[in-house]
Amino acid sequence: MSSSAEILSQAFTLGYTYTRSTGPIVGQFLTSLRARKMVGIKASDGKVLMPPLEFDPVSADALSEFVDVADAGMVKTWCWVKEPRKAHPSDKPFAWAMILLDGADTPMLHWVDAGDEAAMSTGMRVKVRWAEETKGLMSDVNGFVPEAVALLGELKPAASDEPITGVEAPIYLTYNFTAGKATARYLQSLKQGELVGQRCPQCRNVYIPPRGSCAACGVPTEEEVTLGNKATVESFTIVYIPIPGNPIKPPYVIANLVLDGANLSFLHLLSECKNEDVRIGMRVEAVWKPKEEWGFAMENIQYFKPIDEPDVPVNQIGKMIKEGQ
Repeated sequence: MSSSAEILSQAFTLGYTYTRSTGPIVGQFLTSLRARKMVGIKASDGKVLMPPLEFDPVSADALSEFVDVADAGMVKTWCWVKEPRKAHPSDKPFAWAMILLDGADTPMLHWVDAGDEAAMSTGMRVKVRWAEETKGLMSDVNGFVPEAVALLGELKPAASDEPITGVEAPIYLTYNFTAGKATARYLQSLKQGELVGQRCPQCRNVYIPPRGSCAACGVPTEEEVTLGNKATVESFTIVYIPIPGNPIKPPYVIANLVLDGANLSFLHLLSECKNEDVRIGMRVEAVWKPKEEWGFAMENIQYFKPIDEPDVPVNQIGKMIKEGQ
């Protein structure tokens, strides 16, 4: 690839939409937050832990005795955030603080909306600023404010009084990917309607997508190999569970496919056949989107479809991959 080749860069977000059960301790804590109440839990030594823990940090015994604590307390220590980031709870400068609520023996971490760094101090009194509408999450505490600050506004009642037993806990990672030489060349070829891999100069394995180096030999791969549209099903999965944001409705088949002449499989969609007819060794062919829709992505291939060729025997697939047939 020439040094003047286009640099390909793309922002991505990786997300996991977890749903988790809370258990009796965390569930009660969140249920109390939704009711705008703060509760701790009594440890074996009589101390009140805040937030409540499921097990005693000293004896490891299960804990169950909840204790009401105040929604006001004292700042034990703090640090000031001058330039909040996107993920922070406030778009204005604020303080992270360890706050010891009245009636508790351990401080909890939360943020303080003090307005100015000069207003923050160790030992200052703060109180909870409740969210306008509570949902049973830690964000029901919309930060703490100095105790002397008057809180205005009408608070809506909780939408439910049912105990909380589960919560949505999505995790997202946003990052920017810049393609290296091998990946950039591969993506540029895709935009031209070609599937181009790279061959190892030692073991002669052909990798697609190319990695820039051979996984087996550890040497750079620079020789390009243009591959065709035909492939063999190495393995497959029938997907029955819908994926948020995915326009494809289940059930559908995702398969590991080995292009003719390649030594590495990749994932893609199978279509134009009944799910129950898909089998290991099936011969398939790429169905490309219209040329005007091609971009720098494997999505240029809409899916793979079965073709009228004999299956590759299952006991021959490993040999086929090894030899790149």
